[in-house]
Amino acid sequence: MDNRPIGFFDSGLGGLTCIPYLMEALPLERIVYFGDTARTPYGSKAVRTIRNFSFEITDFLATENVKLIVIACNTVSATCLTELRERHPDIPILGIISPAARAVAHSCGADNHIGIIGTKATVQSGAYRNKILKYNPALDICETPCPTFVPLIEEGIIQNEIMDLSIRYYLDHFIAYNQIDTLVLGCTHYPLIRKNITKIYPGLSIVDPSEEVLVSIVQTLKEGNLCAEAAEGEHTFYASDLSENFVEMINRIFRNTGFTVTFKNLEDIA
Repeated sequence: MDNRPIGFFDSGLGGLTCIPYLMEALPLERIVYFGDTARTPYGSKAVRTIRNFSFEITDFLATENVKLIVIACNTVSATCLTELRERHPDIPILGIISPAARAVAHSCGADNHIGIIGTKATVQSGAYRNKILKYNPALDICETPCPTFVPLIEEGIIQNEIMDLSIRYYLDHFIAYNQIDTLVLGCTHYPLIRKNITKIYPGLSIVDPSEEVLVSIVQTLKEGNLCAEAAEGEHTFYASDLSENFVEMINRIFRNTGFTVTFKNLEDIA
């Protein structure tokens, strides 16, 4: 048993969408989260830049004595998971893409038309396509980047006409032309607009990697005898820029549960 916290990180607040699934399944676990809100979005940046940012954050989480690191960011998972594991070989590090890819491969067949949406970096990497086809080569897969979704979500522009127009701009032709029936939300920000997508395209089956990664977390904790045996201390959330939306999202998730939210200067982790 191990009562040390689990580390999560994302380019911003999107990775917070993973937390409710973990809390429900593993209520004794404590969380240390880092959201790089000052430098979001990652998806339009060069891979070298994404890698350097990710090195800084995982180095910081290691100083927090975490027992496991979850990359709650599809862009980072797609571009530098291997390098992060090599940099911290003593800490299990999980990406978010493989669990979702397995779920798609096992639940879909040759008659399905699968669409993947994500940041430019995630789509250009081909990580989702390659992983899904590795598990099930018979599947039909199409991908498209949606670069404005993350900035709008980070600004809290969600349940309104601007977001709906952006969704239609990227997805109307993509879904109709490719006859998409299954949509993978290839960015942890995107579950925050899942209701918008479902309202506009009610017939779609949605795959949420923020939910699917829980399977890998549970498996890793059990195999490594890392499960917590008692709830100790508060959850801690760090952000490189403490935006109102970041704090509001945490309050919405945790309500009366104990947690602290702290600004972390980028120079302190560089």
